[in-house]
Amino acid sequence: MSKPLHDTIHRVTQRVIERSRDSRSAYLELMDREANRAPDRSQVSCSNLAHAYAGATDDQDALKASRGPNIGIVSSYNDMLSAHQPYGRYPERMKIYAREVGATAQVAGATPAMCDGVTQGEDGMELSLFSRDVIALSTVVALSHAMYDGVACLGICDKIVPGLVIGALRFGHLPCVFVPSGPMPTGIANKEKQRVRQLYAEGKVGREELLASEMGSYHSPGTCTFYGTANSNQMMMEMMGLHIPGSAFIQPGTKLRQALDRKAVHRLAELSGTSDKTMAKCVDEKAIINAAIGLLATGGSTNHAIHIPAMARAAGVIFDWDDLSALSSAVPLVARVYPNGAGDVNHFHDAGGMGYVIGTLLDEGLAHRDIATVSEGDLSDYALEPGLGDGEEIVWREIGESGDADMLRPASDPFQPDGGMRLVQGNLGRGCFKSSAVDKERWTVEAPCRVFEDQPSVAAAFKAGELDRDVVVVVRFQGPRANGMPELHKLTPPLGVLQDRGYRVALVTDGRMSGASGKVPAAIHVTPEALGGGPLARLRDGDVVKLCAVTGELSTTADLASREPVADPRAAVGVGRELFAMLRHGADGAEQGGSAMLAAAGL
Repeated sequence: MSKPLHDTIHRVTQRVIERSRDSRSAYLELMDREANRAPDRSQVSCSNLAHAYAGATDDQDALKASRGPNIGIVSSYNDMLSAHQPYGRYPERMKIYAREVGATAQVAGATPAMCDGVTQGEDGMELSLFSRDVIALSTVVALSHAMYDGVACLGICDKIVPGLVIGALRFGHLPCVFVPSGPMPTGIANKEKQRVRQLYAEGKVGREELLASEMGSYHSPGTCTFYGTANSNQMMMEMMGLHIPGSAFIQPGTKLRQALDRKAVHRLAELSGTSDKTMAKCVDEKAIINAAIGLLATGGSTNHAIHIPAMARAAGVIFDWDDLSALSSAVPLVARVYPNGAGDVNHFHDAGGMGYVIGTLLDEGLAHRDIATVSEGDLSDYALEPGLGDGEEIVWREIGESGDADMLRPASDPFQPDGGMRLVQGNLGRGCFKSSAVDKERWTVEAPCRVFEDQPSVAAAFKAGELDRDVVVVVRFQGPRANGMPELHKLTPPLGVLQDRGYRVALVTDGRMSGASGKVPAAIHVTPEALGGGPLARLRDGDVVKLCAVTGELSTTADLASREPVADPRAAVGVGRELFAMLRHGADGAEQGGSAMLAAAGL
């Protein structure tokens, strides 16, 4: 029998509900108005309808006769991004699945889908976070045609799923199902990939060896298999009940993948016209709390310390880092997936995957069972594992024990008793520390700092031997308003090398690290950011900085008040960055979600 809900989770949930009372009520009232004003297509101008039906070819007669619900597909397909390459053929199949149940489907619109892996360390990465706002706006444009009775969102990766969630929530009076395409098969061992990266950082192997290693990891269509932001997104969609249960990590091109895609379309047709499982009803305070719980329990991407507050705001829910830190104190770490463990998401799924995680959390009273989901029931449906029966219909089965105790453990016997996402704060601001990825003996670092304004400068200092000591590396002017808050993955190999040489090393930055947050202790997303006079802009080389995940401290002994802040020396020009100036200038802080769009909308 399951335990009652953990007291800390209950208290945090009630705090979020109370804090969000006015904004959530306003959102639900808006969705009620939107539902009431949604046009009856039989009363819409014939000219309008003719435009909408003209490209429907095989479905024109069904649309004209209003025979059944019409599903709007919002797709983030491109074939540069491996995770989204499988979506190329989805619309034609989804239209067939819709016809099977008397419905129709149309591609409502497309969203951009940039690959953070491709832009990592390049100027284009400075567009990445704000692509989430663009994706949300694109989703709104797609659905603004008022032709749809339900929404299928096709997206997987980093900013794409949060952007789709935010956009779809503005049409929250409709049901919405998220349809993933699954991870690529496992490539070379993750430890081998990490070893080659560090050898390259030390100059011991060349580009040819590095490229061969990387292509052994990222080798075919499907999501990258490490547990970064993309796969953390899929975890969250399960925890929030927005997938067909068990969909997250079924590989592309398999019969089960196709059966789950088919079920998603059929389920959307069933939900159309209902009022109890709309997007607005599904994404409430408890669903947001569940997303955070899943992030903590699985050691997911630190990017979601930004995305969860942003998605919450779009649903009228106010969630902050105090809530995340409080939940972390109660939610144990039950999964170790690379880069926090040896195996990747395919091994994770084979060991029991999200079904096992959700089941053990529910058993221990560590997640909200009673949320509205797109399945027939509540979150309990997501504690099962999908498979194919004799007639190739989906059957959901009990999972049983973990298939790999080095990767998945019950919440009653976890890897560590807390979720490993800690709030650190002090006279340098507030930041996030992913303790689940860092050995406990490294949770406290106090050393003189070395201050940089970009990643290449850190790499140059490393190669020159200037960092061969105990050091806190500060990389500033990396926040949303400065340069769009890029991920700083190029810092990981050199800092890891320094740590392996025996030095006590830490990173402090107002930028992001995401799912690649690794073995080096780091305070990331530091807010207020350096641009505009944040404390990091007053630090100088040699100031002693203390970062401690045990006490939650992020501080310096330097007299910051006596100094003028340094100005950001760079201009964001090139690769189209100048066109994003409006988004940078209007962005709010990382803890609020780093969004110009939500700030401007007053959400």
